[in-house]
Amino acid sequence: MSITESRPQPSTRQIALTAPRGKGPRRPFWQRVRLAMRNPVTAIGVLGLILFLYLIVAPIVSLLLDGFVVQRRDTAITMEDEGTPTSYYLWRVFVSPFAWSIFWQPLLNTLGIALGSIVLVLIVGVAAAWLLVRTDMWGRKWMATALIVPYMFPSWTFALAWLTIFKNRRSGGEPGWLEVMGISVPDWLAYGQVPIVLIFACHFSPFVILLVGNALKRFDSTLEESSRLLGASRLRTTFSIVLPILRPSLISAVTLILAKVIGEFGVAYILGLPVNMNVLATSLYRNIYSDQAGSAAILAAVIVLIGAISLWVDTHFLKEAKRFVTISGKSGSGNAVARLRRFRPLATGACLLLFAVSVVIPVLVLALSTVMRRPGDFSPGNFTLDFWIGTGLTTVGFEDGLLLNAEVRQAAWNSFWIVGSAAVMAGIVGLLIGYVIVRTPYRWLSTGLRQMLFLPYLVPGIAFAAAYLSLFSEQRGPLPALYGTAAILVLIYFTEQMPFASRAGISSMMQLGAEPEEAAQMSGARWWRRFFTVVLPIQKGALATSVLMAFISGFKSLSLVIILAVPGMDVLTTLSIRLLDYGFLQAGNGVVLVIAAICFVGTYSVQKIMKTDLAQGLGG
Repeated sequence: MSITESRPQPSTRQIALTAPRGKGPRRPFWQRVRLAMRNPVTAIGVLGLILFLYLIVAPIVSLLLDGFVVQRRDTAITMEDEGTPTSYYLWRVFVSPFAWSIFWQPLLNTLGIALGSIVLVLIVGVAAAWLLVRTDMWGRKWMATALIVPYMFPSWTFALAWLTIFKNRRSGGEPGWLEVMGISVPDWLAYGQVPIVLIFACHFSPFVILLVGNALKRFDSTLEESSRLLGASRLRTTFSIVLPILRPSLISAVTLILAKVIGEFGVAYILGLPVNMNVLATSLYRNIYSDQAGSAAILAAVIVLIGAISLWVDTHFLKEAKRFVTISGKSGSGNAVARLRRFRPLATGACLLLFAVSVVIPVLVLALSTVMRRPGDFSPGNFTLDFWIGTGLTTVGFEDGLLLNAEVRQAAWNSFWIVGSAAVMAGIVGLLIGYVIVRTPYRWLSTGLRQMLFLPYLVPGIAFAAAYLSLFSEQRGPLPALYGTAAILVLIYFTEQMPFASRAGISSMMQLGAEPEEAAQMSGARWWRRFFTVVLPIQKGALATSVLMAFISGFKSLSLVIILAVPGMDVLTTLSIRLLDYGFLQAGNGVVLVIAAICFVGTYSVQKIMKTDLAQGLGG
């Protein structure tokens, strides 16, 4: 009798797991899709792809198509039927007798403003960053926070303050303060490129201060000391050591400012309109409102292209930054602080002056303008609170003060619920998308979501609004027209914030290990229960910050909704522009002050909730 060893037979699952890849019958495609979709992570990811194909890709494609097919109003000019392919709009924008006013002059104005702004911002920002990080200037820690406050305000806050002071009689209406005082203000100072460049320099200097300041903070000054000990002059040390290491930060600041300036509408509209000076953003706006959809599509495509190129350059040089990483142990001197000695009061005074010019004076001017019956008259009897709490005002169409006015209350309510809804949606969906990107086993899914959600960042706000107008202005199949409704505003606010919300979701999910979920799964919890009872409570802080930052960004946005909001569906930003168009300067300035206050308080709250500082890493 022989004894044989009894071995357990492998299960079907074990055979499937141990079988060599590529061996055996392959499941049909639809069966594999069905099995993949049983995983909630995959299902959410695929639904996200479909959703953002509709909200991001479809509007851009629709906009581009408008530039190459005959529009209804141009059928007589082109002698073609509506929807017929055409190159007419390319000819009209780039070559026709109207091309100079439609495209080439606005392009030159845009590039001139961008170049002037970048040069001035670099001079101011680099100098301020060096003083904050590498000197013994008084009050560095306070200055590091104070000098980034300008970016918390809408950019056109400064334009309104400038107009309040320097406005001359060319644009009609109430004169500026200097005109009232008998000082004649030339057009080049009151309007146009000079004030726009100065305003952008104030508004965007925090970009350079943060980027260059943090780079200087990480820079080991022993490299400079070694160069000097080897006999190199200070100038050669700067150009051969310091600038190559700072170059990625400088180029990143330049490209970001360029992309922002190209899509900026409010400042150019307020200060360019009186002298008929257009930039690309205002030319696009005028073409839309004159029902030139084809020409507007070509202009929007150019704006998108320039923005995409600038951001590609930024990405390229961020990769190049790896060539300039310095690795060192504990340094004897670290970041040496330059002793300013007798120049210390001068340096501190210069930074205080920058803070006064970019924050204190604009806010003070706007606040004073809202309590003056006649602009520029500082006599005690001219001050009043009527524009805030008064009733029965003589202003036609605006008879109650801001705090009592039904139109302002409606716009404020619209801002809070529309932007708030979009921000909550962006925060939750951003966290879900971040979860999918981090947890999905399918690389095509994570890569597709990452790249698609980056697209809104490439498209300046007014061009993205033109894309939404192109897609949602009329009914398409079962989908109704959304133009003139709150739905289109919620959708565009939501979509425009997704690049930042998704990045926040990815960052927070990468810091969360899979162990808590695995423990819940072993206890029998299904995916939805694991997400809402394990993941969401852990990530509630990151979610709250993402929602609040999306709300602040949307709340001060003007370019994104200026062509989508209609009377009766105004938010505070579009209402302020309409009030200014009607000549209600005090009311318009008051609305902007309210927006600036809410944005500042919101940003400050984020810092307190998260126990962080926007200027972290700067100052002493």
